[in-house]
Amino acid sequence: MANHKSAKKRAKQSQVRRLRNKSTKSNLKTLEKSLRAAKDAGENTDELMKQTQSALHKAAKKGVIHQKTASRKISRLFKHVNA
Repeated sequence: MANHKSAKKRAKQSQVRRLRNKSTKSNLKTLEKSLRAAKDAGENTDELMKQTQSALHKAAKKGVIHQKTASRKISRLFKHVNA
């Protein structure tokens, strides 16, 4: 356990960030899964694709995922939707 005041603060901040990142990643997975399911069901995916793309960019901007990871996932989703 942390002994210094600053180390205790950093531990607390890390915990809060870990939970926030976990929630964001879970939301991203849900959006990707629902987008793929909608495409496979033959539904219109335009609005869902916009939401997913926006969420991926926001997660990359916040540092939850890497920028290139977000770009790669968006590219693959567009390829899947347009196929």
